[in-house]
Formats: sequence, C-alpha cells, structure tokens
Amino acid sequence: MISASKWIAGVAVVAWVAFNPTYMSVAHAEDIGAETKRQDDAFLLMRDAVRQDDTAKVDFYAARLANYSIPSYVDYYRLKSRLKDVPYAEIRDFMKRYEGQAIVDRLRNDWLLDLGRKRDWATFDEQLPLFVLNDDTQVKCYALQSRALKGQKVADEARALLTSPAVYGEPCAGLIATLFQTGQFDANDLYEQLRLAGEFNATGQARRIVALLGGPEKKAVQAVDTPALALAKGPGGGRTEHEIFVVAVGRMAKTSVKLAALALDKASSQLTPLERQEGWAAIALQSSYSLDTDTAEYWRRSNGARLSIDQIQWKTRIALRAGDWRQVKASIQAMPASLRDDPAWIYWMGRALMAEAGVTSHPAGEAERLFRSISDQPNFYGQLALEETGNLVTIPLPGLPITPAETAAIAANPNFQRSLKFFGMRLRFEGTREWNWGLRGLDERGYLAAAEFARQHEILDRMVNTSDRTRIQVDYTQRFPSPHHDVMHPATQTLGLDKAWVYGLMRQESRFILGAQSHVGASGLMQVMPSTARWVAKKLGLTDFAQDMLTDVRTNIMLGTNYLNMVLGNMDGSEVLATAAYNAGPGRSRRWRATLTKPIDSAIFIETIPFYETRTYVKNVMSNATYYAALFEGRPQSLKARIGTVAPRSYSAEEEQESSYGSR
Repeated sequence: MISASKWIAGVAVVAWVAFNPTYMSVAHAEDIGAETKRQDDAFLLMRDAVRQDDTAKVDFYAARLANYSIPSYVDYYRLKSRLKDVPYAEIRDFMKRYEGQAIVDRLRNDWLLDLGRKRDWATFDEQLPLFVLNDDTQVKCYALQSRALKGQKVADEARALLTSPAVYGEPCAGLIATLFQTGQFDANDLYEQLRLAGEFNATGQARRIVALLGGPEKKAVQAVDTPALALAKGPGGGRTEHEIFVVAVGRMAKTSVKLAALALDKASSQLTPLERQEGWAAIALQSSYSLDTDTAEYWRRSNGARLSIDQIQWKTRIALRAGDWRQVKASIQAMPASLRDDPAWIYWMGRALMAEAGVTSHPAGEAERLFRSISDQPNFYGQLALEETGNLVTIPLPGLPITPAETAAIAANPNFQRSLKFFGMRLRFEGTREWNWGLRGLDERGYLAAAEFARQHEILDRMVNTSDRTRIQVDYTQRFPSPHHDVMHPATQTLGLDKAWVYGLMRQESRFILGAQSHVGASGLMQVMPSTARWVAKKLGLTDFAQDMLTDVRTNIMLGTNYLNMVLGNMDGSEVLATAAYNAGPGRSRRWRATLTKPIDSAIFIETIPFYETRTYVKNVMSNATYYAALFEGRPQSLKARIGTVAPRSYSAEEEQESSYGSR
C-alpha cells in the first residue's frame, strides 16, 4: 500500500512535469538515447557473435532488436550465421523485402559462394547476373567453373584472373582443376601456376597443382616451406620435379640470392634452357627487391622465360634504374595489354620513346600522344605527363556552388542515413559500404553534393573519396581539405616545414579520420606509431607523455610534425626520402638510397622502391603536396621540381640505430 505522503509527492511531481514540458522532453530524450545505446550495443555484440560463428548468441541478441533502426542488418546477420542450412525461400524473402539495399548485394555475394561450394550451378547462374558489385575473385572463379562445365571456352579469362594465389581459396583451385581436367588448361598453365604459388608463398596451392600433375606433393611443400632442403636434393627427374626445383630456387632467393644462384648454377646441366631461364627469373625478382647490383645480369639470364605480372614489372624497373631505355621499351611492350594501359607504364613508355629520339623535352609523335592520353588524370603520373606536354599543375576553377536543395536530397537518401548511423557507431566498413552504394547512379553534381554532405557531418574521408570521382565538375577544396589549420599552421611554421607536404602526407595517412588506427597500431591524423611517439616525446622533453594522448589532435600533430622534421633533416632535406622513411622507416629509406651509385631522377627512384605500399604511398603524398601547394599559393606548381633527384649517401651507425623508429 502506498503511503499518503508518497502519493501526495507523486501527484506533485506529475503536476510539476505537466507544467514543465521542457523537463518532459529532456527526460524523454534521455530515455530514448539510453534505449538507442542499449540497442546499438546489442547490435555490436550480435555482429561479433556472427564472426565467432556462435548462432545461439546471434539469435539471443537479434531477439532484443525487434525494433532496431536498421532491421535489414539484423536480419542479414541472422541469415549469415546459418547460411549453409537456411532454406532458399528464406534467402529470397530477405532479398525481396530489402530489394535495392547494399546489404542484399552483400548477402548475394555470401550466397553465391555457398552455392558454388554446393555445386548448385543452376541457382548460382540465376543469381550471378543480379550480383551488382561482382567484385569477389572467388565468385568469379566459380562463375568461370560453371561456364567451363557447360563446355564454354574460358581459359583466356581464367589466365587473366588467376594471378594472385593468395586470394584463390577453394573456388579458384577448383577452377584450375576443372580447366585442366577438361583440356582447357595444359601442363604449361599448371607449371605457371606452380611458379606463382612459390612466388606468393602459397604452400597449399603448390601442393594441389603438383597433385594434378601426378607429381610428388611432399616435395612441392618442401620447396615452398624449406627450400634449402629441396635444393640439397637436386632437381630430380622429369619436368614436374624440375619445376618444383625452380620454385625452391625462388624461395631460397628470398633468404639468400647468392645461395639460390649457386644452387641453380650447380644444377644447370640437369635442367632445360627454359627451366634455367625460369630459375634466373625467380632469382632476379628477389634480387630486384634488394636492388642488388647483379640484378640486371640475372634478368639478362632469364631472357626467354614466361614472366609473371610482378616479374615483368620488376624487369622494367631495374632497366629504369640502369637507364637502359631500350630494355624499358621492350619490357613494356612485352607486358599484357591490361598492364600496358596502367598510367605508370604509359608514362615510362613515353619517356623511353623520348630517350630513343634523343630528346629531353618537347616530345613528339607517339610519345606526345601517350603523355596527353593520361595528362588529365589527377595522379602522380598524370601530373608528370602533364608537365612533359609543357604545362604545370593548376587548380581548376570550381563550378556553381552546391545548393541546400542538393544536399537535402542526399540527406533524404536512406543509404546515406544508414551510413551516418554506422559511422556514428565507429563501424567504418559498414558505413563505407552504405555510402558507396548510395553513390550509385549519381551524376557529378550528385557526387559533389554527397561530398558536401560528408563535409557537413565531418566525415572527411568520404568527402575526399567522393569528390575524387568527378572529372568535369571539380571542387579541390573537397578533394584537398586542410582541417585543423589552427594547429597545423603554427606547427609547420615553427619547424620550417612545407605545410603543403605535411597536409599531403596527412591526407594519405588517415584521410583526416581523427580516430584512425592502423593494423600495426599507428594512431591519429598523422598515424604516429606508439614507439615513435615515445621516442619523439623524449627528444622534446615531454615527460608526461602517455600513449592515449595520440588521439588528441594537437598532440598527434605536434609529435607527427616533429618526427617528420627529424626525418627530413636526416635525409638531407629530400621530401621524397623523408616520405619513404615516414612510411617504411628511416633505415629502409637509407638502404634504398645507399644502392645508388649516382644521382637519379626521383620519379625513377620512387618507381623502384621495393615495397608496394611505400611506392604507392610516396607517389600519392608527393602528388597531394603539389595540389596543396597550388591551393595554398594560388599559382601553378611543378611536381618534377618538387621531387627533383635523389643522390647517393652512406649513413652512420648512430643513424642506423635511430632507423628502428617509425617503420610500419
């Protein structure tokens, strides 16, 4: 029974609330906010349960999300957790219910993989044309396998697709087996795949290929995993064992090029000329990564071998370093068409033709045509090609401003609404998926409006990536924003750093995502490694530094710019070398520089950086910096002048000790 005093107090509260609607709305909002938080937490736990393959937990949390704001994802995760056993009718019902949403395409991707595993080709063939993105290599392998089993000729498409064993899985392995068993692939195709398996350290794939060839699977595994033992036993008899030996040569070269070369020389008389050439190509690839002085000779010995995608590119790069323009031209001509069409190789073919004609400027004929074909591309090689045609990098005039009505149309789009929800929950993968799905069908004004919408919500990575899609109507303030200028300007001014370069680096590092975290632990806008941060903080006398301070904008920029300034000083003021050092560590940058015997064009130095990630990183940072300089200074810029040349220099033991900081 309620006491009279409590009853009177309750009535008083009700009366007070009735005459204070503001209190009621605040309290109501707090209740809604708390409930939203509880549901978001349940959703995150359900998502984790799917990853842990815990169906019971998925159902437990899903039952608490009956009224969740994004029901399609709740239903998707429930289906995904039991996709192997769920009736097809249930999957079709989901697709009908949420037709047009990104999550339907995601489920279709999952389902296609399951249909391929079950060899349900009839349903697979029905669903494949409905897969909008069609960006899954394994689904593509199943698709080719389905067609091959119907008697269609797919060998050429398969050869173009099967270039990276690291992503094959069972679907692509099955495709290879099907093509071999149906006569579309011959032994040469399998041997090429065996060499690729060695190149990519794909032990399982090597074993499967040798099994198809009827060879010794144990030797194949040994060639990839313990090549020294495989080489000690010699080539053996027959082509399959010889090809396994070639794989072991390439694997050994990853540890010691010299020992691999000695083993190949010793076995040379037992191998055919082609097998020897393949062995030298395997050695040459690994030697290219170390920029060894004998690399060009190894590539010469490989002449006649069928080269992989990586091998033909590195043969070209080593010729670039040597200034052998005739070989550069020949190697590019030997590339498959898809590779020749890459802006990098279009640019270098133009340079090779200029060298052949004996000119260093004013290209003509085919060289000029090649440069002009990519000079409108806003990337590293597009900018270099533009300069070869006699023009500098400029910022195009913006078009008409985006109107409120245009951004309102973006805000009303459910895809972007779901995207904002996910970004707010720090689910960047899902947020990006929904964002990109919403961009489908937009014209260039739509891209700019979506980018402006992203700016308004401070999702700067989506603003940059979305604005980058335009080609005719452009807004370089969207593409190259300069947030936190109040912190960055004094930091760079005090240190004497080029602000355009620092922003160019930050754009590449984090796309301005405040809480960006790399898989190796680099944090914040400038992606500073914890070990680097502690080292720099100590140098600066910051005794109270703690790792969680890296998420603070001011601290992150202070430590990042100071470290960059230290690296720049150790690299003799070369932005190219310092950029490489910031990404891969000062020690590696110095070692790459130490392989030089004379100054070389920085574009050649950059193109021959052994690490793919660092090579791409340096190109993008220097390209970004050139655009930022054009924005900040309001005048045309030269990328060629910015990157200049790289000259040789040895480094001291003290510098080598410091080089351990900053590598990732």
